[in-house]
Amino acid sequence: MPGSSFGQSFRVTTAGESHGPAQVVIIDGCPPGIPLTVDDLRHDLGRRRPGQSRLVTARQESDEPEILSGVFEDVTTGTPIAILIRNQDQRSRDYEALRDLYRPGHADQTYDAKYGRGDHRGGGRSSARETVARVAAGAVARKLIMRAFNGVVLGYVESVGGIVASIDDPAAVTIEQVEQLPDRSPNVVRCPDHGSAAEMASLIESVRLDQDSIGGVGVVVAKNVPAGLGEPVFDKIKADLAKALFSIPAVMGVEYGLGFECARKRGSECNDPFIGETDGSDQVRIRTRGNRHGGILGGISSGMPIVLRVAVKPTSSLPREQETVTRAGAPAVVSVHGRHDPCLLPRFVPIAEAMTAIVLADHWLRWRGQCGDSI
Repeated sequence: MPGSSFGQSFRVTTAGESHGPAQVVIIDGCPPGIPLTVDDLRHDLGRRRPGQSRLVTARQESDEPEILSGVFEDVTTGTPIAILIRNQDQRSRDYEALRDLYRPGHADQTYDAKYGRGDHRGGGRSSARETVARVAAGAVARKLIMRAFNGVVLGYVESVGGIVASIDDPAAVTIEQVEQLPDRSPNVVRCPDHGSAAEMASLIESVRLDQDSIGGVGVVVAKNVPAGLGEPVFDKIKADLAKALFSIPAVMGVEYGLGFECARKRGSECNDPFIGETDGSDQVRIRTRGNRHGGILGGISSGMPIVLRVAVKPTSSLPREQETVTRAGAPAVVSVHGRHDPCLLPRFVPIAEAMTAIVLADHWLRWRGQCGDSI
């Protein structure tokens, strides 16, 4: 299917359907010599995995990765890396009653309009099940950017419905705050403001009991990104990050830095003054006093943390009845009884991190190919 590949120098191609035998990703362009094992993939795959708490889909998938090529003796060879993740808990019977119905909020109608046919079993390629392959590729990208410039990508849930976390500095959030509560139990919502996380969990549970779903906002922060990544004019790093995040199912909006807030401000309230810093040597590091620009100026990374906010819509699959039509256009009522997330945000976080890491890996390799081997 055209459109199943992303990136130029670090190119990711996925294949697989929600209820098919497996998901596959091929990563082309990864440099040789990077240590890589299945253990490097398991961590993020486990964070995306269904069935990890009562707040997500009950589908049970081990998401155990199999590295088929591109790695020898636990080191990348420079040849294409192929990773297979088998589907193990498909329940296609749950979707048989939906064969001739268009589910509101889903891609059934648009797939029919494009291809003249579709896969009613969980949505086929339009299902978020496909993102497991992206998370595997993102784990490889993480290894690359850590090795290249000590790059770190971390996401978290900022809001669910009307509950908004209080986060003073997105770049100061730690993985421990996102993944664990103070008593070291799992932070199932992945909100680093633990008071708000408890409120979010209660809201998601109440929505689930009401046979409904709810959306929210996720934040992704990339730290230690060197200044100079991004290509004028059409391949700005902000444009590729937006495309990467918009390609994730259920994403309805992407902004960086001040984002839409800048539309209500003056220029003097948006600009970040430049300052020079020294570390005791003769080297002067240029940075900005604030980070209202979100780490990107002119579509090129500034050296400040890249801060992205992503709006995620409520899950479209609802057990409550919704009005629709059949493929023939006749009025009908649909109720979706498969296993679905009442809120997508907790599992969205590792997916957004993966796509951000893939963009950074791609642009670093492109920079290296054009400008040299060190920054």
